Amino acid sequence: MTAHQRRLLVPLYVHPAADPHPWRVLERAAGRLYGVILNRADGPGTRPDPVFAEAAARLRAAGAPLLGYVDTAYGRRRVGAVLTDVRRHRRWYGVDGVFLDRTAAHAATLPRYRRLALASRVLGARTVVFNPGTHPDPRYAALADLLVTFEGRWDTYRQAEVPDWTAAHPPGRFCHLVYDVPGGRAGQVGRTARARGAAVHCAVPGAGANPWRSAPDELEEAPR
Repeated sequence: MTAHQRRLLVPLYVHPAADPHPWRVLERAAGRLYGVILNRADGPGTRPDPVFAEAAARLRAAGAPLLGYVDTAYGRRRVGAVLTDVRRHRRWYGVDGVFLDRTAAHAATLPRYRRLALASRVLGARTVVFNPGTHPDPRYAALADLLVTFEGRWDTYRQAEVPDWTAAHPPGRFCHLVYDVPGGRAGQVGRTARARGAAVHCAVPGAGANPWRSAPDELEEAPR
């Protein structure tokens, strides 16, 4: 399957012991995934988790690229702490890249995020994803492989707008993450993302404090 067809970036924020079903769905759909974001405990945790590591290994064996979740606290978290999480994800769970969450969006923090992206790649991350959840200063597009320029509810996504500067970049550089999506609307999210210049997306029905507990509806609805 080509990179163009790997269009789903899936935050998987549920432990495999608590609910193994979405993990199995993603194993079966590995060829359609841009990546799976692994989040043990708002990051890799403080010690290796054998059950989590085994589930991650199955995803990797199925062909799913793995990204380790790392919180950056909008530029307020110490660089050393961020890179410690990057190392732990690589060492404990064999991730292919990093998902830097709560990325700042303003120009003042560009040097910090440039440093984080470069250091993550030195530590072995082949893919670096920034998640400001909104459209940041356009210069962030040169730092990461993928920018998440929308993360939010379906109702908000329907009204979202895209700034003109994004047209200067290929769609493969942008991702939209949408939750609280009504049943049967997952395909519409994908079409809307592409129309707005984002080749990568995810649509899930979950809501609340952690909506990322399930596989995307379009995978759940696919023939098995």
